[in-house]
Amino acid sequence: MKRIIAAVALVMITTAGLVATGTTAQAQPSDKKTPVSEAQYQTLLNQCGYANTGQRRADCRATVRENYEVSSEANPNLDCRAYSGVAVCGPLPLSPAERRCVRSSVEGGLTYRRAEVECYAFS
Repeated sequence: MKRIIAAVALVMITTAGLVATGTTAQAQPSDKKTPVSEAQYQTLLNQCGYANTGQRRADCRATVRENYEVSSEANPNLDCRAYSGVAVCGPLPLSPAERRCVRSSVEGGLTYRRAEVECYAFS
């Protein structure tokens, strides 16, 4: 009985240590890239052209290459949308000014998704 209690205590302490240090299997970063279609990948790269500085455009393209890979099928989980002739996929890295633009546009009646795309592309 003492062995069982000691074993349970050891497991609990080890588990608590893993959770506290963030080294559980879920906390480990994934080296796997998100599969997307060729069209989605091109959209991801093309949307980087709307970033408002050269450094942000370069960072955006590097992030796309690091996080996505071309596969034979479109990824239905990738949030792709197009407004005002601008197609984008995934989360947009908005600057503080672009976030202010989104808030103002939403207060003015635009949907968040449309405001996000338009402020990213045209601000």
